[in-house]
Amino acid sequence: MKKLFVWIFAVILLLCSTSSCRNKVAVYIPKAPDYNDSKMWTIADGDTTGTGADIFYVVSTWEEDWTTDDGRVCHYADVWNPVHREHMGTLEIDKVAAYMSPGNRFYAPFYRHTTIEAFMMNKEDSTMNRARLAMNDVKAAFDHFQATRDKNRPLIIAGFSQGGLAVVELLKHISDETYSQLAAAYVLGYKVTPNDTLQTKHIKAAQGETDTGVTICYNTVKDVKYINPVISNTIMGINPVNWRTDATPATLHDTITVTLSPQYHVLVVSGYSGSEYPAYKDFINVGDIHSCEPWLYSECLAKNIKIRAQEWRKKQ
Repeated sequence: MKKLFVWIFAVILLLCSTSSCRNKVAVYIPKAPDYNDSKMWTIADGDTTGTGADIFYVVSTWEEDWTTDDGRVCHYADVWNPVHREHMGTLEIDKVAAYMSPGNRFYAPFYRHTTIEAFMMNKEDSTMNRARLAMNDVKAAFDHFQATRDKNRPLIIAGFSQGGLAVVELLKHISDETYSQLAAAYVLGYKVTPNDTLQTKHIKAAQGETDTGVTICYNTVKDVKYINPVISNTIMGINPVNWRTDATPATLHDTITVTLSPQYHVLVVSGYSGSEYPAYKDFINVGDIHSCEPWLYSECLAKNIKIRAQEWRKKQ
């Protein structure tokens, strides 16, 4: 009787296990990038005088969850996929390089960024678990970049959206020696949380236009009621038009007013609709103007990168 019970129990476990396997969706992980391969980089050398900065830029999120030909679901961009590469390269990296690279050396890696669904989970731990592979790619790319560049040049780290998350994670990752080379870090369209600042001494909020070794962080909305939950707990913000951390308004392109909310650490804009950026699944560009972050302030960013790089050189 005892043997019969053990046999029945084993059959039940097998059936449960088999059922679980049937219900489990197969997941595909794309091949990792090799950062010794030049195809894994966009590099633009616009420093004709040798006095500029080295810029490490991290691209944002471009892909949704997708399915392979054999039915496996993938939660990451594929750096070998021509369509994904075009999204990252042509649609963002090349355009950012157009205003950041003049006078500087610009480097941007292709990486297996996590798909937009990771940020729609509304659970920080779940998002970070999904993004870990992407962040590991960025760290590997940065380590390769840092090992091969001239350490006597000022370092700029910048990224938009998921790339902004990567900037925060890189500030936790870098050594004190590397931090000493940092002119500034730009977290565009993402957040810096209290927990982030507890994990590293390398995150220091910018207080003006010229300080170095600092982090610049901003997010743009039409009204504070439209703050996206993903960035709602940010503790850092600065106005990239007048480089103030108070509520002094600034005028951009003659018609746009940009005002920082010191309470919520976001930029509130008026005179600009952001209509060129349609809403995405009621998640972004819904009162917030997330997609504008690297573009609306591009002239301000390009100028400020040069200023902070020059200030860093003066201190050496």
